[in-house]
Amino acid sequence: MKLPKDASRAMSLDPSRTAAPARRGSTPLILALGLAAMVVSMAQTQVIPILSLLGNDLHAGSAGVSWVTTATLLSAAVFTPLLGRVGDLHGKKRTLVAVLVVMVIGSVLAATTTSLTLLIVARALQGSATAIFPLGLSIIRDEVKQDKLHGAMALVSSTLAFGSGLSLVVTGLLTQGSHPNYHSVFWFSTAISVLALAAVAFIVPDGGKRVGGRIDFLGATTLAAFLVLLLLGISQGHTWGWGSGRIIGCFVGAVVMAAVWVLVEMKVTSPLVDMRMFVHRQVAFTNVAGLFVGFASFTSFIGISYLVQVPKELAGYGFTSSVLRASVEYLLPSSLIALIAAPIGGILVRRIGARYTLAVGSLIGVAGFAWLAWGHGHPMDVILAGMLAGIAIAFGYASMPALIASSVPVEQTGIANGINSISRSVGSSIASAVVTSLLASKIIPGLPAGIPPLPQESQFNLSFAIAAGALLLTVVVGVVGLTRNPQPHTVAASGNTTAPEQAPAPAKAG
Repeated sequence: MKLPKDASRAMSLDPSRTAAPARRGSTPLILALGLAAMVVSMAQTQVIPILSLLGNDLHAGSAGVSWVTTATLLSAAVFTPLLGRVGDLHGKKRTLVAVLVVMVIGSVLAATTTSLTLLIVARALQGSATAIFPLGLSIIRDEVKQDKLHGAMALVSSTLAFGSGLSLVVTGLLTQGSHPNYHSVFWFSTAISVLALAAVAFIVPDGGKRVGGRIDFLGATTLAAFLVLLLLGISQGHTWGWGSGRIIGCFVGAVVMAAVWVLVEMKVTSPLVDMRMFVHRQVAFTNVAGLFVGFASFTSFIGISYLVQVPKELAGYGFTSSVLRASVEYLLPSSLIALIAAPIGGILVRRIGARYTLAVGSLIGVAGFAWLAWGHGHPMDVILAGMLAGIAIAFGYASMPALIASSVPVEQTGIANGINSISRSVGSSIASAVVTSLLASKIIPGLPAGIPPLPQESQFNLSFAIAAGALLLTVVVGVVGLTRNPQPHTVAASGNTTAPEQAPAPAKAG
């Protein structure tokens, strides 16, 4: 008997119809996707401690070496939303496997090349791995039952923070000694990527709902142009000069391409990003929260790392730490506490709601950054304050996927989480630009000849205070901006917006 249209639609949106019952709540599945997500964060931070080493070994200046990090950022901006949509349309597992294969290729190329150009190409290939995270969250939404959904999302999200800390420690260990070799860092990345690829290939089921259709390449191209121009201007502003013609051109071009992208998405039949979903209140404010959390996260990492390496005998503050000590003693504890706090965040999402979990975590982060700004005189102060910031980031990562899941149907999960990932990347890029510019703006006068410029302590205070302000705004977003009972936004097969329906596996908003 043929079912009525509304009934068939309801069955297609029923989580029990879109998940593989035998795989639900599978711990191996969550661990496999967590390992894959960890590859993302490790790729993003693994080169930061060795930028000077890369410059020496590849005979490149600071401007050239900066593209080793910029290439990854720009590649992520291009491929994350596109591959999230590809997974929604044509299968999440096969897309995830393909991305991990590209990650392995990029890691091998980086490990074997002695050319700066090829290393930049390799880093661009690694940048596509950022799409792993939204794809993994989409698979979790398909495969994990409701009572374990938010805990699973929180655990996988926490591996981002843990992977960043672990990558810094491993990079420091592998480049110790009188003859450090940067190739070993990328061979380690290759090994982790291969392990994640094998775990995904053998453990993750090839299930979930596929909506079919075609990819909006014109929308993807214009979105990529907008994001590349925006992030290029933010990431290169300190190097090129904020008032230079190239930076102004990047920002003007970003505004123009943003307008073109919106016009394209409003005209095409099956848009990459439905504009009404994009400005849906719950999704929009979740992306704003992602921007602030990304800013705070990177400010914590880069601010603490620079602060503890400042030689106290010259500057009057700091702890004269090496790169390895800065990673192990000061940054790793915040990564470990984030891994522990993330499941707690998942529990809080179920108990008090995602938006209140976001607000509580942000308040903890405000306290941590305030401590960093005005009480960093002892190593334990920095460690404990950094751990509070780590808890805030973990709660934020636990809350945002739940907020997205409560607001979009299964077929839009990949692209919605992809956009949220990009919002965090933009926040991180802004943090890098702001902190770098602040630290370079006021230098300690009268340093001995041959000593690199050292920032005044007030600039660290200001950087941490701005991060505290960003998390305070996140509290406002959680309590005021996000709604208590969000209405999910859905898009029909034709790409036109339909009346709201109940999304599968909704999260409690508050």
